[in-house]
Amino acid sequence: MDFGEQLRKIRTDRGLTQEQVASKLNVSRQTISNWENNKNLPDLEMVVDISMTFNLSLDQLILGGENMNNMTEKLIKDGSETRRAKMNLISIIFGAVLLCIGVACILIKANSVEYIDAEGFLHENFFLLPIGFFFIFSGFVTFIVTGVRNIVENLKNRKIQ
Repeated sequence: MDFGEQLRKIRTDRGLTQEQVASKLNVSRQTISNWENNKNLPDLEMVVDISMTFNLSLDQLILGGENMNNMTEKLIKDGSETRRAKMNLISIIFGAVLLCIGVACILIKANSVEYIDAEGFLHENFFLLPIGFFFIFSGFVTFIVTGVRNIVENLKNRKIQ
């Protein structure tokens, strides 16, 4: 049984009209109708509100039995998309930090003073250049890998649908 059928069954078992359910959930009657006809699905917060309104567990409301339905699949898909979005954000922040460290190393090198001491030794922060370029390169690689991973994931999702 899919979510729309489950919602309609719960509503009719309790003797409620779509308008009565809509007023309890603070949505329009058309929204309830769209949910029952599987034209669209409620978001997770609304699912929790529905379960609380009808005093049902989320398992009873979403699953409606043993089989997965379209609402369960939507929740699983939303969870994986959220996880992927968090990973993308972490990758972007990590890449940006690497770029900033690289630029900082190069700026420090550019503004540092080079001198020869009394014993004839040259004091120069040359090591900052390769380190800076390494961090900049690492930042760009992080961005490229994140972008390629997103493109591949989007192509996989299109093939599945």
